[in-house]
Amino acid sequence: MALQSRPSPQNSDPSSGPSGRQGRNGRGEGSQTAVVPPPAMPRGAIPFHGRGRRAYAAIDLGTNNCRLLIAKPSADGFIVVDAFSRIVRLGEGLAATGCISDAAIDRAIAALAICADKLRRRHVTLARSVATEACRRASNGTAFIDRVYRETGIALDIISAQEEARLAVMGCHALLEPGEGPALIFDIGGGSTELVLVDSTGTGAPRIVDWVSAPWGVVSLTESELFDHGDPTERAAAYARMRARVADAFSPLATRLPRGVSDIRLLGTSGTVTTLASVHLDLPRYDRQAIDGLIVPSSSMRAISERLSTMPLNLRQKLPCIGTERADLVVAGCAILEAILDIWPAERLGVADRGIREGILRGLMDRDGVKM
Repeated sequence: MALQSRPSPQNSDPSSGPSGRQGRNGRGEGSQTAVVPPPAMPRGAIPFHGRGRRAYAAIDLGTNNCRLLIAKPSADGFIVVDAFSRIVRLGEGLAATGCISDAAIDRAIAALAICADKLRRRHVTLARSVATEACRRASNGTAFIDRVYRETGIALDIISAQEEARLAVMGCHALLEPGEGPALIFDIGGGSTELVLVDSTGTGAPRIVDWVSAPWGVVSLTESELFDHGDPTERAAAYARMRARVADAFSPLATRLPRGVSDIRLLGTSGTVTTLASVHLDLPRYDRQAIDGLIVPSSSMRAISERLSTMPLNLRQKLPCIGTERADLVVAGCAILEAILDIWPAERLGVADRGIREGILRGLMDRDGVKM
């Protein structure tokens, strides 16, 4: 098992790391105008002694997905040696009950047990494991974290929304289109959506200028409207309410966004944008190499969003790259994406199949003195 410290129940402070390079293809909660300096080492991680091509791991337990990435450093970033992703719907029913259900806990622990086995088999020496919005909100979030540690040995750290946004930026900013000045990076999650305004002038990681975390992700927004319960007219009204809810949550940041930007750049990381990009390319099955780093016209993403929002659930389930697991949630993602395009009307949208896990890995490698 990788070395991990027992996490504190409080949110962690931000940690930092350089961008490195993986290759071009390779609630309205508060906002900040500066990033808190990082601590010596993020919670949930212990440095090893010595150098070399050791294996590092990052686990991101979100409101909808459990994801693992194991990698070794290389001269130009890192090489992925193993990965795992499973939809666990940890936040299912959370809005109504305020707690994580027993069924959701069982699904998450089953997925994390697989992650723990992979950490052992890949001889991972250093890992950081984080949990996000579902655990931040749930009344039994800390008890869940304790149970995960007892049953799997994985020390999950419930990170703040600010840290979640920072890690997403660190993981995917290399895919921003070239340019100067402000750009917007967003991460549509299961329980929240983070928007981060960055200044990418110069080299290296962009500077975070402003940010907002809205309490609407694909799970929480879907459950707020029960979109598929009604006829086409009722579904259209529900979709409009979804967009309005998200727009209201984004409004604090929207009023502060710069105006008159000549080259508006936008980059998204989430299952929503990668799924819609797959629909845009009409892929028969998901292909990360075709999606990660893709630039899609915003008009196409809007057209796809409108089409999916008018399509019955059974027809969405038949679409390749959506299927039964994402069909009931993808419309909420469309509403969030359209709300983002409303406040940051970029002509093109960059798509990243990378984010928090990659940000964690870069931070761990940097703090261990690995040169990339």
